[in-house]
Amino acid sequence: MARPFDLSGRTALVTGGGRGIGAAIVTRLAEAGASVVVANRTLDVAEALAEDLRTRGLSARSVPLAGLGRSDLTRLVKDAAGDREKLDIVVHNAGGCPWATIDEMDEGRLEEALALNLKACFWLAQAAAPVMRANRFGRILVTSSVSSRQAMGGGVHYSAAKAGVNAFIRGAAFEFARDGITVNGVEPGFVEKPGRGTMSRPETMAKIGRFIPMGHFGEADDIGFAMLYLASEQAKYVTGQTIVVDGGLVLPETGFAVESQWGAA
Repeated sequence: MARPFDLSGRTALVTGGGRGIGAAIVTRLAEAGASVVVANRTLDVAEALAEDLRTRGLSARSVPLAGLGRSDLTRLVKDAAGDREKLDIVVHNAGGCPWATIDEMDEGRLEEALALNLKACFWLAQAAAPVMRANRFGRILVTSSVSSRQAMGGGVHYSAAKAGVNAFIRGAAFEFARDGITVNGVEPGFVEKPGRGTMSRPETMAKIGRFIPMGHFGEADDIGFAMLYLASEQAKYVTGQTIVVDGGLVLPETGFAVESQWGAA
């Protein structure tokens, strides 16, 4: 029996893999023995990570994430699979959107949220499935969000897209269930992103942390290790699921319940 989470001989593609959660996923997969292809809009960021992993004796290379259309992602999968036509793990981690209320919404912002978070799942799965079927092994993984089940002003389009991602995971898992391909995801809560925007400010993190039962933000590695499990042989009978990694954020009925239990910070 293989040691836990041994991905030796596996090839993995991670979109949005250059920094933060994506970099953690890339690193965990590479450390488990996978040959990882890091796809990122900013190529130099992806290459810096890949070079760091190579200096540690791990297998990684970077490729540009040129676009999110069907043809873009078909080419990306073909590049990742290479001449051997082998691609075992695809992780769609790229995500986000320009924030806007419903009143402020325009077609461009809505389309961007849907294309990046949801539509790309379809095109990546469509492109990767034939290779995975041929090898009778596949792991299609998606970084979703607890926003799929919660409301946030200015982020309705993001929440709707992530809810769609969770529906995609269930439907795709059903369609691919007899092909040796599993489809799963991880729903992060608040995760530390040092130096990146308002959410990285200590005062903001402290205010939000009051309403997280565990009392603090998560780390990118918390998501990386959950993805590693789902990519592994040990998760072979898990499909159509999402693992919520949020420090208990979605558990209490209201913020008042948190303060009643532990008091105000």
